[in-house]
Amino acid sequence: MTATSIERLNGHDRGFDPVALAEAEAIRTRAAAEAEAARIEAEGKAEAEKIKAAEEARKQKIANDKAEARAREEQAAREARIAKLNRERQEQERAAREAEAKAAAQEQAEAAKAAEVAAAEEQWRQYARRFYGVCSIVALPVQIAAFYNPNALWLMAAPIMLEGGAWVVLKGARAAAADHRPHWHYRLIAWVLAFIAAAINLWHGLHAFDPATAIGTAFASIAGPGVYDLHEHGQIRKRDGKLTRRQRKAAEKAARDEARRQAAEEKRRAAEKEAAERAAAEAAEKLAQARAKEFPKVWQHALRLAAALGETTVTEAVWKRAHRDVEGADPSESAEIIRLRNAAEARVEAARQKRPVNRSSQQVASQVPGAKKPRVYNPPARPGRRTKGDVKYSPAARRAASLTAKQTAAKKEAK
Repeated sequence: MTATSIERLNGHDRGFDPVALAEAEAIRTRAAAEAEAARIEAEGKAEAEKIKAAEEARKQKIANDKAEARAREEQAAREARIAKLNRERQEQERAAREAEAKAAAQEQAEAAKAAEVAAAEEQWRQYARRFYGVCSIVALPVQIAAFYNPNALWLMAAPIMLEGGAWVVLKGARAAAADHRPHWHYRLIAWVLAFIAAAINLWHGLHAFDPATAIGTAFASIAGPGVYDLHEHGQIRKRDGKLTRRQRKAAEKAARDEARRQAAEEKRRAAEKEAAERAAAEAAEKLAQARAKEFPKVWQHALRLAAALGETTVTEAVWKRAHRDVEGADPSESAEIIRLRNAAEARVEAARQKRPVNRSSQQVASQVPGAKKPRVYNPPARPGRRTKGDVKYSPAARRAASLTAKQTAAKKEAK
């Protein structure tokens, strides 16, 4: 029996075991450490939760502040829009009121002007009638004296017939003008009667009275119907919308200005058309030179084809047909362009799939020389050197090696 066993036996005889005590102490220490670790972890979690809660509260406060600021901005924008709409509505209402006031003022002014014109017309008509009456009173005595015959007193009614006839015929002219009928013959008859009365006054005044009486009464016979006819003629011109001499001159001047403007416009259009045709001809010449330089074979064929078809120039239809004859495709296509497009599409597709371009699938132009095969060095076998076929692998080993090689290749392609 060893000393250690004796000591354990003595300790067991004394009632305690140091190993058990050590294990118990270790258990207590471990439990205390675990409790402390749990406490520290709990405190850490609590602190983390507290920090997280504070951070969440801060974020929530920021979000609330942002939302509040956004709400204030939206409210301010809404109020600004409402204020703008109110201002626009007020401006529109003010503009409408001003337009209504302006229209009312203009209408009132036009009504006042029309009333003034109507009053002036009526006054002018009354003056013309009164003047006609005064002239008749002046002209009638000499005419009555001319027709006086004690044996034929009824002839004294002839002057009244002449003066009254002119008045009646002028009224007929007024009625014809109002009914939109010809009125020139009425006015002609009135002037004939007025000149007959004037001739009678002039003849009898010169024989029975003095020249002043003759000329005055003759003028009165013409002036009365003339002034009244002048009034009626003005009314007729106004009704028919005839222009005054000044208005006619202004209209003629406007017509001449318009004719000059149209001539200048035609000249400008002709110059623009000539410039456009010149530019088109220059562009066609440049296009022909570029086609002849870039596509000499197609251009030569197009010239022959145009001559065969009776065209003086190489038109677009002739050029398209010539290009199809030589290149086998429309002017925007060719075999070289198609090969370049296919190669570019292959490169783009390889870039999208993150893999190298498969050389066997690339479209290579016929004039590009092919890639040379790499030289493989096969040194001669030396004694004791392993050569191909020396080692025999089992089917399982070959399958494992093939699987490893495939996986390695797949990883390289994925990279």
